[in-house]
Amino acid sequence: MHWLVREIVGRITRRITRRWFARFENATRRCQRTQHRVLFEKLRRNQSSDFGRSHRLDQIHSIADFRRQVPVTTYDYYLPYIDRVKRGDTSAMFGPDTKVLMFALTSGTTSEPKYIPVTEQFLSEYRHGWMLWGIRTYDQHYEVYRCKVLQLTSDWELWRTEAGIPCGSVSGLTTQGQKRIVRERFCVPACLQKVHDVTAKYYGALRCSITWPVGMATAANPSTLVGLAKLGDAEKDTLLRDLAEGTLSSKFDFPPVVRQQLARTVQQRHPNRVHELEQIISKTGNLYPKDYWPALQVLSNWTGGSMGAYLRQYPQYWGDVPVRDIGLVASEGRMTIPVADGTAAGVLDSMHHYFEFIPEGEISSDRPTVLEAHELTEGQRYFILLTTSSGLYRYNIHDLVRCTGFYNETPMLEFLNKGSGFSSLTGEKISEFQVSLAVQKSLSDLNMALTGFTLSPCWADPPYYGLLVEADELPGLEAGSRLAESVDRHLIDQNMEYASKRATRRLGPLTLKVLPAGTWEQFIRTRLAERGGTREQYKHPCLAGDLDFIRQFRVVREVLPSAPPKGVKLA
Repeated sequence: MHWLVREIVGRITRRITRRWFARFENATRRCQRTQHRVLFEKLRRNQSSDFGRSHRLDQIHSIADFRRQVPVTTYDYYLPYIDRVKRGDTSAMFGPDTKVLMFALTSGTTSEPKYIPVTEQFLSEYRHGWMLWGIRTYDQHYEVYRCKVLQLTSDWELWRTEAGIPCGSVSGLTTQGQKRIVRERFCVPACLQKVHDVTAKYYGALRCSITWPVGMATAANPSTLVGLAKLGDAEKDTLLRDLAEGTLSSKFDFPPVVRQQLARTVQQRHPNRVHELEQIISKTGNLYPKDYWPALQVLSNWTGGSMGAYLRQYPQYWGDVPVRDIGLVASEGRMTIPVADGTAAGVLDSMHHYFEFIPEGEISSDRPTVLEAHELTEGQRYFILLTTSSGLYRYNIHDLVRCTGFYNETPMLEFLNKGSGFSSLTGEKISEFQVSLAVQKSLSDLNMALTGFTLSPCWADPPYYGLLVEADELPGLEAGSRLAESVDRHLIDQNMEYASKRATRRLGPLTLKVLPAGTWEQFIRTRLAERGGTREQYKHPCLAGDLDFIRQFRVVREVLPSAPPKGVKLA
């Protein structure tokens, strides 16, 4: 009977969601009109706020007015207003009766995280975007409807502001608010959000899901799904014992409240499933998802930018399963909705946010060309400006995208990388400012000097960052080792995402890459010859965002940190 009710409710929900997708389809045929409607709705909603009055939002009647009265902005532009909202004064950014549910946290360009206000309207739009993505994905992989979904999200309540407003992950808030009939489609309990030890979190997810037929596994970052698969194999004996006894191993660090909740979930014994898994291990020597979840239809995560390196590991652990990009989604909002497998490109989410675009080559210009969505050119690269229900207007999120074509009149975009001055291997989003500050502090701490350096992403298992320095500037190997440890520690102190990735071993320790003396001089000459300019205009990159950057240099020695960074517990 319960199965019948769930099936009926599921059919009704799918019918409603397909109607929403039909509206989305219609909106893609009228991109410019849709975008203008979205923009002016947001302007009118907040025109009575202090931000609205100071920028005369009520007097904006055209796109030209909007661009004249509101500059292209970054997070720092909103800091005074956001600080007031954190204290409970929503009138700083929002109109009357606007409720701020939480602040979505993401790493900033300095040592402080960014606090993005999540209003009721923003959350509704965020959920709607996920529903549009979901109905298309499910309909193209229909067997998922008959299986469970493994989804990992993060804590939406890491701490609260002085006004009691939660701060954390917006994905966690959407999971927390799901109706029971919806939650039953997922095999990972919501309480696992509160598990911050990544090894325990992965184990808990596997312990709760391995008894179910899983049709889709989803996580924002592909490194999560790779890590999950590896842990399952490494802890296969523990998993089998827990399944046989109806227990949850004490070797993992679960908060007592979460362990108590999970105990009820895992108390049933599964001798038949244990036998199936033992046969898999006997046959293959391993315990990988591709063997114990044969009904798996699709994996979903980011696939653009540097994520391709992780995707190459999927066949070993997950088998030959299609991969659907979840779209260009950030704490600041959803930008694209992918509608096909095997591509990072998605349709611009024109129904929920207003978008503008600056051509890549003009991002540093004082008066760049600014385009609306319908004005993009296929094959060209742009930086995105966002106007959202979080009270952000013409916000430069520093994401570089390429227009791959059009879906009706609406552009299809694929994420390439964070703009110049950023690097992200697995979601850490390091800024050049953070790198420069970390190195400066380290040199001061160690009484050392460098005339040139670059921090470069390096691919390995796990990936890591290499600090490139010339051999003749190092007093010795011991000093180099201390420098690597110090820069690593200062980056951990400044960037919450980097700290998390290091603690969970998704990023390896920062390593010193020693180059021959004279390398930087040759690099400068080559770059000036290729790009023009003078030495007076040359700005040496403190941070490279490209995995290929380091390949142009001859590394004569690698020096590891002297010790793990203090204060960071490695999982």
